[in-house]
Amino acid sequence: MVSIASKFLAKKNVVLSDIDAEEKLLSSKDKSVDKLRTLALAEKLAAYQDLLYAQKKHKILVILQGMDTSGKDGTVRAVFGQINPLGARCYCFKAPTAIESAHDYLWRVHQQVPALGEIAIFNRSHYEDVLITRVHQWISAAEVPQRFAHINAFEKMLAETGTTIFKFFLHISKSEQKERLEERIADPNKHWKFDANDLKEREYWDDYQVAYQEAIEATNTEYAPWFIIPANSKTQRNLTIASILEEQIALMGLAYPPGNPDIKKLVVK
Repeated sequence: MVSIASKFLAKKNVVLSDIDAEEKLLSSKDKSVDKLRTLALAEKLAAYQDLLYAQKKHKILVILQGMDTSGKDGTVRAVFGQINPLGARCYCFKAPTAIESAHDYLWRVHQQVPALGEIAIFNRSHYEDVLITRVHQWISAAEVPQRFAHINAFEKMLAETGTTIFKFFLHISKSEQKERLEERIADPNKHWKFDANDLKEREYWDDYQVAYQEAIEATNTEYAPWFIIPANSKTQRNLTIASILEEQIALMGLAYPPGNPDIKKLVVK
């Protein structure tokens, strides 16, 4: 039986323009049904998180990357919204502070990786340091492969010390991004989401596609695989990511730790 995850694994020599951002492999053809399926999966993930937190044996890192408006925030709400905050946290990587810039670029990232029993969700991540920095030529061409090697070594270290890594690229089309940006401009209730810099970055769309393609290919490893998620449909994006996580976490053998026989002898007076 073919796993759900295998259908979305990044292939070698990935060309994003060849991947249909409208694709709906898991669709039931009924949007309301698919939203309920996502909710059910999110509740399963919450149950797994409870086991993860109790067992204190595994760590899970979820990385969300994508162009502006691709739905990173929406994914966090829909897929992880049922999880107990005690055992999960989301970190959003913004432009580095002066202190962070004074260190190597992975310094601030390492501080946010999950502890035992924890799920950490990166809304953007260390990959920004081989994306925007490259597109705007803030790093040299020679530094790019160096950073790919750094990232692979960093993720391998995390994997070898108990972290299961899921990397999701939320793939939207340029026309879909245009519609979403226009919605934010037209709706005053969405102005808080709007950043004028998004329009400037949009001018570099093709450069970002190349940067993403090469970053995905260079860092798509067995211990930290990339999944390319068609994301023009918000419902299918959420359903796909929730399905992959539920399927793969179910294989981790999570369980509550054995009971303590001495505790069972205690009497509450």
